[in-house]
Amino acid sequence: MPTYLAEIVAAHRAAAAADRRDPDELVERALARTEPLRPFAAALSARAASGLGVVAEVKRRSPSKGDLAPDLDPAEVAAAYAAGGAACLSVLTDRRYFGGSPEDLAAARAAVGVPVLRKDFTVGAADVCDARLMGADAVLLIVAALSDAELSELFGLAGRLSLDALVEVHDHAELSRALDLGATLVGVNQRDLATFAVDHERAVRLAADVPEDVVAVAESGIGGPDDAARLAAAGYQAVLVGESLVRSGDRAAAVAALSGHPVGRRAGVAR
Repeated sequence: MPTYLAEIVAAHRAAAAADRRDPDELVERALARTEPLRPFAAALSARAASGLGVVAEVKRRSPSKGDLAPDLDPAEVAAAYAAGGAACLSVLTDRRYFGGSPEDLAAARAAVGVPVLRKDFTVGAADVCDARLMGADAVLLIVAALSDAELSELFGLAGRLSLDALVEVHDHAELSRALDLGATLVGVNQRDLATFAVDHERAVRLAADVPEDVVAVAESGIGGPDDAARLAAAGYQAVLVGESLVRSGDRAAAVAALSGHPVGRRAGVAR
């Protein structure tokens, strides 16, 4: 497991091991939530018919860049993203490494009408339940951080709770694992998790192997309209963007500039 990811996931696994809540009770509480969910993957698929969608991220800091916008108001940022045409939001809830919180997610979701992804390092069933309990519409599963057995368990639990699962991959082997799992929403992260450096061609290289009936999201290293247009042409229905948006002086305009590029057809056949 890469260095950066290993450190962060180890911290989350330690927290999970110290969690004394009853797993069965958590599942029952999550199942009992009656608030309607906003379909995340469906929103991206629908948006792609008229051009590239943007998953705009509420992000205070990162391990590699430090503080980005530590004092941001999540509701204000979310509203600006929505005004710019964001198809969905992503909200960091990791406190230690990204400065996020469940409260950030709740505030952002309450301010807009679009679906919201809980962006965090999911390592156990409690994390999936917590995503539903804090009001998320989708949960992140990072293939590099999980065994096949864990992926299967957490993917299945997400489905049981009616949460969409964004299954994140970094190479062809991880993509194969995601597809074997039955993932229909795949994120290709262009960031090297050993160094946090970005490979701007990673998503383009992998695009042809993503089946056409899978919603594909390109993540990391999207700095402006040219990056977005290139990824849309490669067949991505959406881009997930954090740093460049949160640092922008006009967040609504920055989202709008990334949106709407024509989405090309991927070479991958439907499953």
